[in-house]
Amino acid sequence: MRILVTGGAGFIGSNFVHYWFSQVSRLGEPFMLVLDALTYAGQEGNLDPVEADQNLYFVKGDVCDRALLDRILRQYEIDAVVHFAAESHADRSIAQPTPFIQTNLVGTFTLLEAFRTYWEEEGAPAHYRFIHVSTGEVFGSLSPETIPATEDSPYQPNSPHAASKAGSDHLVRSYHHTYGLPVIITSASSNYGPYQHPEKFVPLTILNSLLGKPLLIYGDGNQVRNWIYVEDHCEALVQILLKGIPGKRYNIGGTPEVKNLTLVEQLCDLIDEAAPHLPMRPCRKLITFVEDQPGHDRRHALNSSKIREELGWSPKFSLLEGLNRTITWYMTHRTWWEPLTNIPRESY
Repeated sequence: MRILVTGGAGFIGSNFVHYWFSQVSRLGEPFMLVLDALTYAGQEGNLDPVEADQNLYFVKGDVCDRALLDRILRQYEIDAVVHFAAESHADRSIAQPTPFIQTNLVGTFTLLEAFRTYWEEEGAPAHYRFIHVSTGEVFGSLSPETIPATEDSPYQPNSPHAASKAGSDHLVRSYHHTYGLPVIITSASSNYGPYQHPEKFVPLTILNSLLGKPLLIYGDGNQVRNWIYVEDHCEALVQILLKGIPGKRYNIGGTPEVKNLTLVEQLCDLIDEAAPHLPMRPCRKLITFVEDQPGHDRRHALNSSKIREELGWSPKFSLLEGLNRTITWYMTHRTWWEPLTNIPRESY
């Protein structure tokens, strides 16, 4: 299998690359091409653990660049695409929605067209795959009495980010029904783990706790999410790539539902144990409530029984284990996150 990974230098994408080369590539001769525009959330250095592998290649480029996509699909004889490239931070989409429409909608359309043309020229091989990595946010804010979203739940995106991902999902689905393109759509719970940009909820909480900065909680903190450790997500994507059925959609759900405030409190307690020299102890003293963000969904939850039953996948990491692994990673990778936060070294 010769895989193109778009957005492969970002958070989930780079973890997928690591997982593939450490756990899957032994099954056969591996080949992977990473395409990434290296915006603020992507770093080529995220691939360093496997950079020396002769079958991993990197190209800096944009998924909106049709000529580039046409060239690399043919030059590297790609037969599978795993499409991570996207603008992903909902708060940023509220302030600046344009990049979300450009990358998530136009970029996905451009990639679909390039892959469709190439696939048709190759004789429409049945084994080709296009895996579109989406988000549970497309289902919107679930009411407390509603069951977790299934693959058939209605779309109700509430932020420009969620709407752009919903639109890209519809495009991908239409290319299967119109052209027969062998696509699969995935939606995942909120991810956390190594290489996640410090603007995101879990790493922001960890780093601010280590630095003695306020832990900002939007609204009352009772927003509900379920979470998945990024390695579990990557394992699910591998199973979908190898065994998933084209035209289907798979939800990749993680932990039971947990309130945002509860998660922050749990992180605080774990950091208190892991870090002996904190500016503020206990970390819970740093919790600060602020006005809620517009379009902030009250509850996200995914039902992942389909992938469990059809592909035999289930998450391996509990929330406690995943959070501990994540805290350890950020504590031991200061040189990775420090340049992203513009924090002087002596303030740690």
